[in-house]
Formats: sequence, structure tokens, C-alpha cells
Amino acid sequence: MSKLVSDTAMVLAAGMGKRMRPLTASQPKPMVRVAGRPLVDHALDKLAEAGVARAVVNVHYLADSLEAHLKDRSTPQVVISDERAQLLETGGGIVKAAGELPDPFFCLNSDNIWLDGPVDAFADLSTFWDADKMDALLLLVTHKAAHNFSGKGDFHMDSTGLLRRRASGRIAPYIFTGIQLISKRLMRDAPEGPFSTNQFWTRAIAEDRLYGVAFTGQWFEVGTPQAIRPTEEALSVG
Repeated sequence: MSKLVSDTAMVLAAGMGKRMRPLTASQPKPMVRVAGRPLVDHALDKLAEAGVARAVVNVHYLADSLEAHLKDRSTPQVVISDERAQLLETGGGIVKAAGELPDPFFCLNSDNIWLDGPVDAFADLSTFWDADKMDALLLLVTHKAAHNFSGKGDFHMDSTGLLRRRASGRIAPYIFTGIQLISKRLMRDAPEGPFSTNQFWTRAIAEDRLYGVAFTGQWFEVGTPQAIRPTEEALSVG
């Protein structure tokens, strides 16, 4: 097992799951089952396999059921970041949980599924991490390795891994998987309340401190009910 630069991950699990309706009418999106397991368990299983010891999971929508599901999990150890009072979005959620997070820490969405390549996702990020020049390192996939995805892409990446955003109306070769490695420097001078991690990224891009690494595996976006069956079919042969 490759040495990881962090033993902790933030798992973003507080969203309303509107695109997954009607399956999220009575359960939070991380509890939607794919291949017999809740989405959040797929994410936590990957963390456990990689050797990540702790997972800070934020909760908001139908939080009681998600918290009850996670309470007996020991690998990784789960710490709840409670957003019942206010949904803080991705950036605000990370800031609220900052006291439980080391420097650096992994961060991932609870609604994506992936198949690792020769090296697992967290080892990939750890290998390429350079704290002196990076505020965040994003795990990216090409369109060919992105399943159930029909967008135009998110980023261009140069030979050093430095990122710039896709221009409006254009296509970019790399898609963000929802998995990243974050320095606490990225979170400095954070606004209060709800906001997107995109605000942090915009500043990091301007300072040439947002980097990416191309994932060697296959990634599945599971954002809608229609994406579940093709994902299950791919996993059954993967």
C-alpha cells in the first residue's frame, strides 16, 4: 500500500439530492443503493481500502437516517459534521469541519463511484502532492474514462499539472471526479455561511496553485436514477 500524505478525508454528503428524485424523496442521496450498497458505503469502502483512517461526513438532508447508518462504522472511523441548522454547500461545509481536518486532507463527494487503475485514487494524489506549490490537487478524468457524463468538461491541464478552467462555450479535456487533496491554505480568509469550493479554486487558479492529476482508473457519475443501471452493469464486469 502506497504511503498517503493524509489519514483523513472529508466526505461531502449533505446535499438535497434533487437530481436523484424520486429516489431521494424519503432518503438522503448517499443512502441510494447502487449494486446493493448505499453510495456513501462505496466511498467509505474505497477510503478503507486505501488506508485512510478517518472520514468526516457532513449531514443535512434527512440527516438522522444517514447518521444512524454510519454510527457503527469503524473503518474508516466516521466523524459527523452536523449541518442540520443550515446547508453550507461544499466550501462552507469544509470550513465548518476544519477543526476535524488535518493539513492536508482528502475530500470527495459521496455520490461518485470509481474503479481504480494500477494505483488507487488516494495514492495517485499523494504521489503528486507538493505542498510548497499546491493549494489543492484535483483528481481528473478524460471524457473516455468518465461514464454517465455528457458535459463539456471542466479543466485544461498543462504538462506540470497546472489547471485553468474551460472557457464558456468550449470543450475541456478533463473532468473533475469530485476527489481532491486540499491544503488548509486554500481555506484561508473564508467567507461565512454557504458558498461553493469554486470560490477557493478561482483564487488558487489566479495564484497558480490549483493543480490536477489524471486518474488511471474509470469514474462513474451517479447523479440521476437513470445512471444507476449502467453503473451497476459496468461494475459487474469491472
